[in-house]
Amino acid sequence: MIDGHPVVDAHVHVPRLSTLKPAWIEWAHKYSGDHPWRSAYDDWGNPVPAKLDALFEAEGVDRALLFCEYSPRSTGIQPIEDNLPLIEFNPERFRLVANVNPHLHHPIAAEVERQLELGAVALKIHPVHGGFSPADKELYLAYQVCAERGVPVILHSGVSSFPGARASFGNPELLTDVVEDFPDVQFIFAHGGRGWWYDVAAFLALAKDNVWLDLSGLPPKKLPEYFAKSDFPRLAAKFLFGTDWPGVPGANRNVRALAKLGLPDDVLRGILSGNAVKLFPGLGL
Repeated sequence: MIDGHPVVDAHVHVPRLSTLKPAWIEWAHKYSGDHPWRSAYDDWGNPVPAKLDALFEAEGVDRALLFCEYSPRSTGIQPIEDNLPLIEFNPERFRLVANVNPHLHHPIAAEVERQLELGAVALKIHPVHGGFSPADKELYLAYQVCAERGVPVILHSGVSSFPGARASFGNPELLTDVVEDFPDVQFIFAHGGRGWWYDVAAFLALAKDNVWLDLSGLPPKKLPEYFAKSDFPRLAAKFLFGTDWPGVPGANRNVRALAKLGLPDDVLRGILSGNAVKLFPGLGL
């Protein structure tokens, strides 16, 4: 809790560092500032559950959604199983998020089901790092599982600086048919269309009840600038707080920067936790 507000960080990466390509480590060091994220790891680059839990407690994060990723062409393979010890240490604070790549997983629906059975509360798709279209018909099988299970889908939207990334697959326009075809699935555009597509992501979020934007990787003070063409207070009601940890100076700083934007208190509470509680099953806040 930060300044009386429960906080859900809906975008967190805590991989074993040995599974990653060098560019990921460089990214984390570049964008974390003086945030001591490395203190949550041991000398071999493995996250230490007690240290990570204490770090998030100190930051005021009540719930954190832990991502895995299967993107060998870009960042590396970060198996969902690597996050299980963190969940076991504090199942109240930490939650799993599934991830699939149609180039690696077959049959894809069975892999989604497997990861959901491990306790995942959402499915993350990373087309930019994986090198595939989020509208690929094979992914419809994954979206159908999410529709049946009542879990949201998080999609990377916007550009990425990692070598091997394919920015064209981050265009939110690619999802226009998908969000129509799966009206019962809540789609969360991570990074809000970062780079070239803020307006597209904002338009879809305002036009579609099942489209939301997470704020991970976006400096809060710049949000009114990024979404200047939209009704910002109305759009902010579709935001979810996320940091892209560890590539951030800290959740506490970002929450306080959001509070300085002058949004209505109910909108701010929705961003920090209320919207996440609506979308992700079993957060218990």
